[in-house]
Amino acid sequence: MLMPKRVKFRKSQRGRMAGKAKRGSTIAFGDFGLKALEPEWITSRQIEACRVALSRKMKRDGKVWIRVFPDKPVSKKPLETRMGKGKGGPEFWVAVVKPGRIMFEVSGVTKEVAHEALKVCSHKLPIKTKIIARPDYE
Repeated sequence: MLMPKRVKFRKSQRGRMAGKAKRGSTIAFGDFGLKALEPEWITSRQIEACRVALSRKMKRDGKVWIRVFPDKPVSKKPLETRMGKGKGGPEFWVAVVKPGRIMFEVSGVTKEVAHEALKVCSHKLPIKTKIIARPDYE
């Protein structure tokens, strides 16, 4: 599972996800990409599930780039705990994904295989996505 080696602060506030992605909205490495159409927190488990699905569907041919990293800690209080007594401990890590963000990229496989793999990957995510190709892809 992905998580940072170390962070400046152990707990973080929730923040906002308004607006479109400023960075990471164009294909930079591969030929095909999976683009987010909705804002959402993507957990490290979901990213790992996508990575496994992509590598299995592509039969470990080609290359996969993961363009999101879960660097935000999400804290939770234990079940059946009364209110107060401070903020809960960090439970899992999430990546903040805004609309327009390219989350995964693939290359080195045919168009059909890439589309099928990214489609399977999109089913592992809690948001609507779109499969896009590099503008100069023939």
